[in-house]
Amino acid sequence: MMSLVNDTKLNPAVFLLSGIPGQEDVHLWISIPFCIMYVISILGNSVILFIIKTNPRLHEPMYIFLSMLAITDLGLSISTMLTTLGIFLLNSREISLEACFAQLFFIHLFECTESSVLLLMAFDRFIAIRDPLRYASILTLPRIGKIGLVCVLRGVAVMLPLPFLLQRFRYCRSNVLSHSYCRNEEVMKMACSDIRVNSIYGLSITLLTEGLDSLLIFLSYVMILKTVLSITSNAECLRALNTCVSHLCAVLLFYTPMIGLSVIHRFGKDTSPLLQILLGYIYLLVPPLMNPIVYSVKSKHLRERILMMFVK
Repeated sequence: MMSLVNDTKLNPAVFLLSGIPGQEDVHLWISIPFCIMYVISILGNSVILFIIKTNPRLHEPMYIFLSMLAITDLGLSISTMLTTLGIFLLNSREISLEACFAQLFFIHLFECTESSVLLLMAFDRFIAIRDPLRYASILTLPRIGKIGLVCVLRGVAVMLPLPFLLQRFRYCRSNVLSHSYCRNEEVMKMACSDIRVNSIYGLSITLLTEGLDSLLIFLSYVMILKTVLSITSNAECLRALNTCVSHLCAVLLFYTPMIGLSVIHRFGKDTSPLLQILLGYIYLLVPPLMNPIVYSVKSKHLRERILMMFVK
């Protein structure tokens, strides 16, 4: 183990990824729940995409946004799956700098895109509750397609500089990363050079993307709550709120560990390394795993279609 670390100090062409420190002897057993989670995530989101695509009745704004969420969840799962399972199943820890930079670009791209999609879903719920008669005319399929393209282009535009900023550095430290995948916040700390530009840029794009999106989602729900409270019928009020439950769950699943992980990476120097690792896994594995389950349980149309698929 020590010789491998020393080699990486002399060979800056690779990083060493980590599983769960101190649990190397049981990594093979730990791989079982990871494999199950990845399989459920990929199958669950693929089934949702298939059902929405093949059922014209579901070609509505809410389900189109849900399909966008499923695509980003698939992207997040696939971005980390190879390196994570490679460590736990094969003890394959080495990753080249180029592969690491590519992986962190796609991870951050899908994170940014998912944040945008969650904001669009909040806007969708606001329009559906505030102005239901104009809902279909405001959120037309061509308009949704253009908005979705803007979300992807925004993610590419703000995340594309990350690998190029990291390529400028020479990496002469131990090069041992604390996660089974690459993240910008951690990789830049391995550089021997001044990382202030990278740190400022990383913090800025986090605040202007996920930070701004979360604020707008909060404001959307303030307006939704204001609208709902003006409804005189308690039954209608509860029904309107019930349509937001799935989205609220998705928001909490995504933003809670993300905020915790960002704060720990930037300010929590004395925080337990195990907490960082667990939060990292929760952040990237739990939302893609739980989102299809939550939406399938809460959506009657999806639930019926899924049951029909398996009954047949």
